[in-house]
Amino acid sequence: MITRFLIIVTIAWLPVRSLPAQGREPEMVFVSGGRFMMGDNAGDKDEKPVHQVVIKSFLIAKTETTVAQWADFCAATGRRMPEAPWFGQKEDHPVVNVSWDDAVAYCFWLNEKTGKHYRLPTESEWEFAARGGMKSKGYIYSGADKPDSVAWFSGRSKGTMPVAQKLPNELGLYDMTGNVWEWCSDWYDPGYYAISPEKDPTGPPQGIFYTLRGGAWDIGARNCRNTYRNPLSPTSRNHNKGFRVACSD
Repeated sequence: MITRFLIIVTIAWLPVRSLPAQGREPEMVFVSGGRFMMGDNAGDKDEKPVHQVVIKSFLIAKTETTVAQWADFCAATGRRMPEAPWFGQKEDHPVVNVSWDDAVAYCFWLNEKTGKHYRLPTESEWEFAARGGMKSKGYIYSGADKPDSVAWFSGRSKGTMPVAQKLPNELGLYDMTGNVWEWCSDWYDPGYYAISPEKDPTGPPQGIFYTLRGGAWDIGARNCRNTYRNPLSPTSRNHNKGFRVACSD
């Protein structure tokens, strides 16, 4: 009986690497390409001018990258898990304390593992998807004009929350507003919208900061809008920044 009990305990505490990695690859949502008006003339200076953008079809993750998905990456590559935030997290929470560089490394690992082309979304792809793509109803936030039904933001939680607990947007994407900021692939330029190409813009060729989108659990509603842009150093990490992946295949 003692031996059997010990076996049961051991199984309960098996390390993350023993779980089937293929079961925790990102669930992707197809975003049909189209035209939209990017930016907000009533927003901050770097959200102007509103300009037409044409996006080709792509895939984007249904949720933000989770702690469990990140743990698979760390187990496979020998990386350390990021420092746990003070509020605590479980496997179904979005991973935090990851930099832009970390997020890109995760994408490279997924590509090697799957043979696909995972990457971070461009700002234009991210905003198009957050707005609901060609199914957009023109909401201020991703899926609603009032954020409470679709987002964890300042005053609504005391840390990150499990992904996909709020309502999705028109495309079935969760937490595009709130929970954690999401890294995009573009260098940040506050004046880029005035010179942005119409078709599939990818941002300026160089810069100092990369852009994050969507707001976070400790950020006020205004800065969680679909059009709000947040520049940050690619090496920066903290308790409210994560990411979701896109895919060109």
